[in-house]
Amino acid sequence: MGIVSIEDELHDQLRRASKVSYRSINAQAAFWIKVGMLCETNPTLSFAEIIERELRSAGVSAPSLVLSEA
Repeated sequence: MGIVSIEDELHDQLRRASKVSYRSINAQAAFWIKVGMLCETNPTLSFAEIIERELRSAGVSAPSLVLSEA
């Protein structure tokens, strides 16, 4: 484990987001990093599609988050 240096404004955003999502500041940073990596490596998928795929791979049976096109 290492220490990551980030700008004060980004740290403030992490702190605020962590309260909304009920995560620690470190857990919120880890979530944003993981989602960012997944988005960069899967540029054709939406955020909702990535989250749905991750939930399924973890064995969570959630209703589809992706709206089907009519």
